[in-house]
Amino acid sequence: MEMKSLLQVLADLSGTRADNAKPRSTGCTMVIDKGLGLSAYQDLLQLTGEYIDFIKLAFGTATITPPQILQQKIALCKQHGIHLYFGGTFFEIAYIRRKVDEYFQMVRDCGLDWVEISDGTVTIPAETRYRLVQQACQMSLQVITEIGKKMHGYHPTVDEFASMFALDRQAGAAYVIMESRESGRNIGVYDQAGNADCAYLEKLAERIPTQYVIWEAPQVKQQVQLIQLLGNSINLGNIQPSDVMSLESLRRGLRADTLTQFLSR
Repeated sequence: MEMKSLLQVLADLSGTRADNAKPRSTGCTMVIDKGLGLSAYQDLLQLTGEYIDFIKLAFGTATITPPQILQQKIALCKQHGIHLYFGGTFFEIAYIRRKVDEYFQMVRDCGLDWVEISDGTVTIPAETRYRLVQQACQMSLQVITEIGKKMHGYHPTVDEFASMFALDRQAGAAYVIMESRESGRNIGVYDQAGNADCAYLEKLAERIPTQYVIWEAPQVKQQVQLIQLLGNSINLGNIQPSDVMSLESLRRGLRADTLTQFLSR
């Protein structure tokens, strides 16, 4: 059998998902880049670019990345239809230093269309957060906000998350991230062992339209739990570059963990 025919047979056997084609509004995958070199970046996009929707340059790493490398990363993402954006910590630094206007303009000058607005470390009053989201939107930036604090043991209640989510969406945010950091332990929807609070998720799913949430799920077992609970079209973030193929396999029922979900359909 020719390779092309064999691949078609394998494709027919695999699971599918309605949100497979880019640009996607659901079933999005956000990858965290904590310092990939350009060669690794090119390899990542060559192999998995079709399955990545967002790449976040973690923390404030954008400011210490060599400018020529940063520009090449931006260009590569555009070629692959991927939205690259700077981590929320970079925004928080600008907020602390009262340079938000300059920060938003810098994002635009870099050729980026998306910006993250968060207060994981600093405290931003609700009315100020609302205004900043509106300001970014007025500058033709797409906004991703983040709810949660970057400290272990912080778990927003369903009411807290639902309230902040509603305000952020009303202000113009396209997506709202549930904070879990890079560890995914004892923070957000996860306990000390990194297991998701399924009861919490079910209650939250009854309160908000979850298609506008990006659930940070840095651990593979968390990706499995969330897909099993909320379906393969959920948006997942803080995915390690090495886990993109694994996650896409989970979404399509090409791993034992989610195969039975596709069989039941």
